[in-house]
Amino acid sequence: MAYDPENIFAKILRGELPCNKVYEDEYSLAFHDINPQAPVHVLVIPKGDYVSMDDFTAKAPAELITGFFQAVGKVARQLELDEPGYRILANIGTHGHQEVPHLHIHIFGGRPLGPMLAG
Repeated sequence: MAYDPENIFAKILRGELPCNKVYEDEYSLAFHDINPQAPVHVLVIPKGDYVSMDDFTAKAPAELITGFFQAVGKVARQLELDEPGYRILANIGTHGHQEVPHLHIHIFGGRPLGPMLAG
């Protein structure tokens, strides 16, 4: 999957589309998912043109990788999910059902989430 600079997350990063922002720093942007799958469903995206976790970990500078993963933890704590618990998920490629060609981490919480995979 090639990076598409017209994907929805790239447009959000450029300010061309709105989002319900939760957190932002120099490395990442976090916002509520428009189609939530749990009471809390937030996406965290890196600031950069990275298709997937594979692309990101192979090409991004170490400072961005560190800052991005620190942001995921900050967002979970900000949403007070650290004590009851939460799930993070990154879909990669067609077998992983990735729909947007920009790396994004889903943070799910707010209720017991059940088994990891169904079906």
